[in-house]
Amino acid sequence: MKQFENQWAIILGGSSGLGLASAKKLASQGMNVCIVHRDRKSNLAAFEKEVKAMESFGVSVKTFNQDALSKDVRDAIVQEFPKNSVKLLLHSIAKGSLKTMRGSENKTLSKQDFDITIHAMATSWYEWTQILIQHEIFTKKARNIAFTSEGNSRVWSGYGAVSAAKSVLEALMRNMAVEFAPLDITTNCIQAGTTETPSFLVIPGSEELAKMAKKRNPFGRLTQPEDVANVVFLLCKKEADWINGTILKVDGGESLR
Repeated sequence: MKQFENQWAIILGGSSGLGLASAKKLASQGMNVCIVHRDRKSNLAAFEKEVKAMESFGVSVKTFNQDALSKDVRDAIVQEFPKNSVKLLLHSIAKGSLKTMRGSENKTLSKQDFDITIHAMATSWYEWTQILIQHEIFTKKARNIAFTSEGNSRVWSGYGAVSAAKSVLEALMRNMAVEFAPLDITTNCIQAGTTETPSFLVIPGSEELAKMAKKRNPFGRLTQPEDVANVVFLLCKKEADWINGTILKVDGGESLR
């Protein structure tokens, strides 16, 4: 019997970067994958090639090019899964404001910018977790994982709203880890090192941030999406049953400097 036979991973924001790398790794290990993403038509051809590659491992792959933040979308997608079928919920949504706190009226962070960013990058994780619990979709020993970043405590220009969202995300992780443990669900965050994903490249000054990160890293290189995907897979294994409520750094030691 395969390790993840008949089990699913739901990946929110899985058409690129860390989410896609995780989907590919899990599919290669026999886990069925459902990717909820939001992409333009111009990006779909490349994504569909990735889907076919994942299907070549003999797993099922569902994709929904829809807004994962919509309640109607959540309600519809959850109907696709029988009870006790989802081993992993992975939150990889990277949608947020990169405005600074000082600037012209239209370019200064507003409350609305904070609300949108915090919902997309934090509280939507809780909403998806809740609907899967309510419909009894999680398997026993289920995993609930989200991606955070070193911006949770460091200050980068234009990262204020995202930093706030990451702080909320981590607070939710700690509370869900405790409150959902009796349901046999472990909840953790992965703090990836600097990775040149599409979402990272739109951060103001990302090129300079990448150069500094490479110098800081003891191994002299940036984190790759595959580095992070490997740890997502490790957390899904039986041997990781006792890891709960943790921010797991996957950065090669970058954050030590």
